[in-house]
Amino acid sequence: MFFGEVPLAQAEGAILAHSVLYEGGRFRKGMVLAAEDVAALAAAGVAQVTVARPEAGDVAEDAAADRLAHALVPDPAAAGLSLSAAFTGRVNVNAVGPGIVMVDAAAVNALNLLDPSITLATLTQHARVHAGLLVGTVKIISYAVSAAALDRACAVARGALRVRPVALQDAALILTEVPGLPDKLADKGRLAIEGRLRMLGMRLARCISVAHEEEAIAAALRASPQDMLLILTGSATSDLYDTAPQALRRAGGQVARFGMPVDPGNLLFHGKLGDRPVIGLPGCARSPALNGADWVLERMACGMEVTDADIAGMGVGGLLKEIPIRPHLREPK
Repeated sequence: MFFGEVPLAQAEGAILAHSVLYEGGRFRKGMVLAAEDVAALAAAGVAQVTVARPEAGDVAEDAAADRLAHALVPDPAAAGLSLSAAFTGRVNVNAVGPGIVMVDAAAVNALNLLDPSITLATLTQHARVHAGLLVGTVKIISYAVSAAALDRACAVARGALRVRPVALQDAALILTEVPGLPDKLADKGRLAIEGRLRMLGMRLARCISVAHEEEAIAAALRASPQDMLLILTGSATSDLYDTAPQALRRAGGQVARFGMPVDPGNLLFHGKLGDRPVIGLPGCARSPALNGADWVLERMACGMEVTDADIAGMGVGGLLKEIPIRPHLREPK
């Protein structure tokens, strides 16, 4: 593609690279200059303009962006995404419903190394999304790119972005009571969890308070038929064999892991009762602020298995925003 300043007489059919103001009007950048536009510029006393002119084998920005977006998302309905019409070299990719982002980071990095004018930006892997949220944006920076570079980009990026939809419909929340625990803490926890589920398109179908005892918790687990089981204890879980994990075992379930390298959120445990996920929530889940429980709950809501390797991998980036109301701040004032 040619880019540079040319005499006005050579500008017809080229793309105006920079807006030109003149008395009584404005020619906007990106417009293709027709004969009458050149005449109007001449009448305004303009002698030279900066233009872009695609050459043989080049693809215009909008057409290039559209091709790349459709390679990235070949089947939008299956990927849970929608594609906007191309405009100024950009196509936006939006979620059509709740879920988490699944992105081939290696493919996106490879694409962005091919040509500085061909770019793709996305949300992070496993980011939670809702209907209408922007998930990615394809942007062709120059007015045209070579067809060869575009072909390589389309091949590298094919099918690299999708949303994994929420697979579960409802959840039960089991709250445990300990002497001296204010009632407002239980209410606060229920509201925070209900809000999290609502953002995922899930329903809090049952909320029950029981004594902080193994059998009471186990009975509540056995009596809850919901797709996901959540336990928020009045007394923090401090060990793999503490009250709540032991209650899950007593109910016939398995505990997969206790503890995670995310702060806030260290004291989470998770497992299964039959084929249903069970999450022992840390106390920080009473706050709507982001914590480690969000990352586990969101993935499980989408039907994903959360392995030891997955949780271990959350440590990088797992030091979340400091919360001023924490009783023991990580950094003293």
